[in-house]
Amino acid sequence: MAQHIGIGIGAGLVSALLFGVLLKATPLAILLYLVAPLPILIVGLGWSHKAALVAAATGSLVLILVIAPFMGLAFAAYIALPAWWLAYLTLLGRETQAGLEWYPTGRLLGWIAATAALAFIAIAVLSSPNHAAFDAQLRGLAQTLVQTRMPATRSPAETRRAGAPATGSDATGQDAAGQGTAGQDAGGQDAAAAPEPAPQTGDDQADVTRTEVADALARVVPALAANGLALLLAFYLWASARIVKISGRLPRPWPDIPSTTMPRSTLAALAAAVAMCFAPGYVGVFGVALVGAFSAAFALQGLAAFHDRSRGRPGRGLMLFGMYLILFVTQGIALVALTLFGLADTALDRRRPKDSPAP
Repeated sequence: MAQHIGIGIGAGLVSALLFGVLLKATPLAILLYLVAPLPILIVGLGWSHKAALVAAATGSLVLILVIAPFMGLAFAAYIALPAWWLAYLTLLGRETQAGLEWYPTGRLLGWIAATAALAFIAIAVLSSPNHAAFDAQLRGLAQTLVQTRMPATRSPAETRRAGAPATGSDATGQDAAGQGTAGQDAGGQDAAAAPEPAPQTGDDQADVTRTEVADALARVVPALAANGLALLLAFYLWASARIVKISGRLPRPWPDIPSTTMPRSTLAALAAAVAMCFAPGYVGVFGVALVGAFSAAFALQGLAAFHDRSRGRPGRGLMLFGMYLILFVTQGIALVALTLFGLADTALDRRRPKDSPAP
């Protein structure tokens, strides 16, 4: 037990250091920050979840005392506690007549989605306890992104000045043709009496469009953030498990990942999340984050189902290469198709043997 505590303290210090370098705001610092959960997951899978909990507490306390209380709490909510929780679930097992039964990977995938949404809402509440302030921050961020992608055009006054006809050469030609000063005065009166051009509404419509796009983006930012975090947590858990397995300390046998199937209860959770999206305040934000996180989980199940269904088929390697190439070229847009595939795979339940209980 003392050894586990010492290892947990060391892992917590390393993880806190990786998280704290984010303040440098350099590309290397961001890269180190992205691997901050790995030390906690590694000690949790290789030693025990108690060592991971010690690591989480140590890293949080060090950041609170050395940098700032907010940094420590953010580390605990966004990095440390999710890593400990996933390591704890991964090593859960129960004795059955057939032997030790480990926690199913399908349920673990569902918990990855829920953990990502909870981590996002926790960091949101920590940063802005007032929902109105948080909503204003989201809208400001969305406005900045939209202005970057859709820069504003010239103002109507500038457009009129730029589009006004040049009269210098015409007036000179008229004077050279012998027209008198009376004609010039009359022309001046006509110019003075000419009505002001109607204000152009193109820029106003563009401003309205940018505002609408920014509002829509602000609504989906929690879903996008939770979606990305769920994918990262799944990768962190897989990578740390592989590292621990290579070291020979992983107590759980390596699961058949392509056969991963989430239980149908995740469909009910997704439906509840969609209903929560219409609630006010942070409840609605949590619902949007859950939808995004579960979308990532269903996309991963769709990916697993594709691997599972292609087993033993000719040209399987070429099919998998083509699928991953499409994912790379479309920059993740094809994840939408994988999400729908994962939803159908969960709802129809075609891969699971009929005599096997749902995991």
